[in-house]
Amino acid sequence: MIALVILGLLLLAVLYLPSWWVKRVMRKYSAPADRYPGTGGELARHLLQRAQLDEVKVEVTEPGADHYDPEARAVRLSPDNYRGRSLTAVTVAAHEVGHALQHASNYPPFKARGHLVRLAAGGQRLGAIMMFAIPVVTLLVRVPAPGLLLFVAGLLSMGLAAVVHLVTLPTEWDASFGRALPMLERGEYLKPVDYPHARRILTAAALTYVAQSLVSLLNVWAWLKMLKR
Repeated sequence: MIALVILGLLLLAVLYLPSWWVKRVMRKYSAPADRYPGTGGELARHLLQRAQLDEVKVEVTEPGADHYDPEARAVRLSPDNYRGRSLTAVTVAAHEVGHALQHASNYPPFKARGHLVRLAAGGQRLGAIMMFAIPVVTLLVRVPAPGLLLFVAGLLSMGLAAVVHLVTLPTEWDASFGRALPMLERGEYLKPVDYPHARRILTAAALTYVAQSLVSLLNVWAWLKMLKR
């Protein structure tokens, strides 16, 4: 019994600690809020202009949803990072610009991620439809829903996105350390003392989706446990 408790605690730690660490790093270097003269949004615009990507927009998005949208050709930053002048704001901005550079250079892993994301979105929609339809069909025909169908529905709706984010870690890593960090170093945009801290932020930015994926996998595990009952 004690072994099972320990195993459960270890599992929760593996699933939740990365997400906690990512949030802690981002929050820690969000202060002081006026560490740099320019905002994250301004730095993103400047870096895009230097890369001759004037067509890429820089926009505000909802908190915690910083990303690059290849369809809209837009770097989107949360309000704190778009308007903020903290180390987190400017470093996250550089990371998202890194994705724009990947897109512009037809970086193969970035292209593959785009295909995977679209595939996952379609699979999630199909899974959601199946999860809604299976109980209705079961009621109509009065036959218990096959466990395999329920398993597939749960895997499609909850598992695909987690797998996609885990598989695309190399793309995130390249955006941080193959694109953003060299840009920041070449332009000497950061205070020298801040570069080790910026590396932490870039690591957190690269692991953001992985951390979210690990939490999503817990939902898949709970779904499988429910099917066994």
